[in-house]
Amino acid sequence: MKYNSVFDIIGPVMVGPSSSHTAGAARIGLAARNLFGKEPKWAKIHLYESFAKTYKGHGTDFALAGGLLGFATDDPRMSKALDIAKERGIEIEYIEDSASSDHPNTARLVIGNDDESLELVGISIGGGKVEITELNGFALRLSGNHPAILIMHSDRFGAIASVTRILAKHEINIGHMEVNRKDIGKEALMVIEVDQNVEDSILVELKNAEHIISIAKIVS
Repeated sequence: MKYNSVFDIIGPVMVGPSSSHTAGAARIGLAARNLFGKEPKWAKIHLYESFAKTYKGHGTDFALAGGLLGFATDDPRMSKALDIAKERGIEIEYIEDSASSDHPNTARLVIGNDDESLELVGISIGGGKVEITELNGFALRLSGNHPAILIMHSDRFGAIASVTRILAKHEINIGHMEVNRKDIGKEALMVIEVDQNVEDSILVELKNAEHIISIAKIVS
């Protein structure tokens, strides 16, 4: 099933020659880190089309690294992100991928540690905005106009109910919700758009709900 999915993340402009190649790239890296839930030990970053041709000159390489380090787009350490990543022992490989893509500013990030990994496809659409179109093989669909929660979970009875009960308890209204799974009883993904940003304490509560594997939020 093919979805057209969007995370639209709006925030401050960062240093760099191009908001598309720097601020957008940093947000793609940060989204990957947030979804992974921790700092990765390694990253393989495939760059397509314009990203592949200009990533060094336009700072896309350090911006993606800065996002993986958890830096905001206006973090003064951003330009030193590659050096800081080395100091922290993070191995980052950039791959100029010749495959075609739907958008010229596309990056596929595969990040992980000794135990687990995550794969994400992000597009920088201009002005620092990004779309995340794929997560761990799941195509996504979000309007991009509201905060969102992404929940990886086991495809088990009660997983969805446990999440919606918690959101209802905190009076958080769901505007849009998608559930996608690869196979019955396997890993599944809930994508939930809500009407207000979700506090971290609620995320912790959601993460402890039944059959939940990992969770991340996108702030509007």
